[in-house]
Amino acid sequence: MVAALRKILMAARYPVAVAAHVATRLSRAALTVRPNKVASVLILLPPSEAKTSRRRGKPLDLDKLSSPELTLARAEVLDALVRLCTTDIEAAAHTLGLGPRQSDEVLRNARLATAPTARADQVYSGVLYATLGLTSLPSAARRRATSWLAVASGLFGLLRLADRVPAYRLSGDVSLPWLGTVSTYWSRHLDPAVRHAAGAGLVVDLRSSTYAEFWRPAADLAARTVTLRVLQEVDGSRKVVSHFNKATKGRIVRALLEDGARPGTPAQFADHLLGLGWKVEVGDSGRGGTRLEVVVDAL
Repeated sequence: MVAALRKILMAARYPVAVAAHVATRLSRAALTVRPNKVASVLILLPPSEAKTSRRRGKPLDLDKLSSPELTLARAEVLDALVRLCTTDIEAAAHTLGLGPRQSDEVLRNARLATAPTARADQVYSGVLYATLGLTSLPSAARRRATSWLAVASGLFGLLRLADRVPAYRLSGDVSLPWLGTVSTYWSRHLDPAVRHAAGAGLVVDLRSSTYAEFWRPAADLAARTVTLRVLQEVDGSRKVVSHFNKATKGRIVRALLEDGARPGTPAQFADHLLGLGWKVEVGDSGRGGTRLEVVVDAL
């Protein structure tokens, strides 16, 4: 495993000495998932296409990311993405679903191994994250955000807010040469990491459909997993609005972090949202957990 990981890291432009050191340490870390029996709350967020690049910062260090059991998988995805973006810019742009004026995104991906990094909560800057407003949270709520929130990432699988990563472009539905579809790849690797992050607590799954494919809870976790769908109601008719869906989820997460309560079951979570002023309807319980519908009447 050490030799294979070292080869991947070197292919991703890591110096030989660094690759050897990191490969040895990370292969050991990947062998064991530490048990986590703490009853807390895990809120799974989607990433955002919009990301903020940094001009300065330490380069990516896979050894320092959370969920070390994912390190080998992360190195494989990183290698496949960097190889694609350093081989043929036009082909890479097509594969990544980018337009003719987005070649800078390909060039940025090509430099990922040495690009400046920042905390994940400073990199993701889409609607959900802007509405959540992490930087303006009270200190106690920000501490809860660090331990409660995790982001599904096409490049890194699962990230915590304090993880330092570069801005990148890789959607979950992309099919990478040498690797296959990103969502399918991560579906084979994420369960141990999510289980450890969830511990004995409730899982609140706010991921979009693409990133929901990365991980589906087995029956034991489905019993304590809730998913949210946001519906706008106008004149008695309900519909899903993508932009407003993201903004509403950001507001809900902020309210949960500020309140600090830790409901342990889907039913308790639904009651908690009602207590926070949201209109909530409990749907079916199934393979993905218990579905809750949050109904709003204004944009």
